[in-house]
Amino acid sequence: MDTESNRAEIEAWLILLRAPGFGASALRDAIACHGSAQQALDAAQRGDAPGDASCREWLCKPDRARIADDIAWLGGKTHQLVTIDHADYPALLRDTQGAPAALFIAGDASALWQPQIAIVGSRNASHAGLANARSFARVLAETGFAITSGLAEGIDAAAHTAALDAGATTVAVLGTGPDVVYPARHRELASRIATSGALVSEFAPGTPGRPENFPRRNRIIAGLALGTLVVEAGLRSGSLITARAAIDQGRDVFAIPGSIHNPLARGCHRLIRDGAMLTEGAEEIIAALSPLAARLGGHLRERLQIAGPADAGAQAQHDGDYAKLLAALGHESMGVDALAERTGLDVPALSSMLLLLELEGEVASERGGRYVRRAADG
Repeated sequence: MDTESNRAEIEAWLILLRAPGFGASALRDAIACHGSAQQALDAAQRGDAPGDASCREWLCKPDRARIADDIAWLGGKTHQLVTIDHADYPALLRDTQGAPAALFIAGDASALWQPQIAIVGSRNASHAGLANARSFARVLAETGFAITSGLAEGIDAAAHTAALDAGATTVAVLGTGPDVVYPARHRELASRIATSGALVSEFAPGTPGRPENFPRRNRIIAGLALGTLVVEAGLRSGSLITARAAIDQGRDVFAIPGSIHNPLARGCHRLIRDGAMLTEGAEEIIAALSPLAARLGGHLRERLQIAGPADAGAQAQHDGDYAKLLAALGHESMGVDALAERTGLDVPALSSMLLLLELEGEVASERGGRYVRRAADG
């Protein structure tokens, strides 16, 4: 929003996103056809737009006060709109069928580029289920994965909280606007997530929680993550929607088995019968997801416009910023803020560089968001 043209483009995006009946697929097609949101809006206002009369009426005469409110929300310090035509749009999600045309983000948008594992399950989880969610989330977070879930009661909240307590990144995908916390009792948790990760929504600010929103939220959870772990779920659990979406998207699904007498284990058992990986420990998930993590590294190389895998080590040695980062890091554990001060590089750039070096095996992440350079022998 630094220039007049940027402001006009963002405003056009907001008008298109709020148009009734102008779905994500049609919007993506319009952007691809016309090259920008502004041009797509201009074409729609000339009559070249899908949708019914209410859609066309909105596009020609949008509620300017509502759009102004959206722009005011985007003026928040850590608030962003990341659109599908932008390089910062998460690559794994872009690869999925039905990817949202845009994401409203509160927090650190670069968190969406970290290797993520979705942990989902019942809102009315058992004590054992909650303990499993916390245990798996903690180990996976300490290994360097971001934990992604849906901010719901039960398993979701347990996974988010365990990641935060481990000093790691967690991403909450919302079925509401980015400024609406549901359930309301999770306001404090949402605030912690926005500080140490990101709140993400495809819905515009002010959107309340509606039943039809949550399956869409679940598809985003599955699309952002390398794989999905279902901890505990009944046969009608919304977590099964997330798992099915992950399967549809070609991602791995992991399920923790339980007692045959526990109704909250039946959803997991069904997933296992249908091909999900029976999972007893976090190390099984880590081993299974390594190939897809390498694929994410490839996307990141394209985003940063650097060399491919075979040349990544040499590139780091020859590129001034990478050499500066590795020299500053040495073999002592350091946080990103300290590295920013030592190198003079900004935090978003450092986060991207550290992720690439971690995927290449040159840097290891530790508890508390700290990093250490690996020894040459690995």
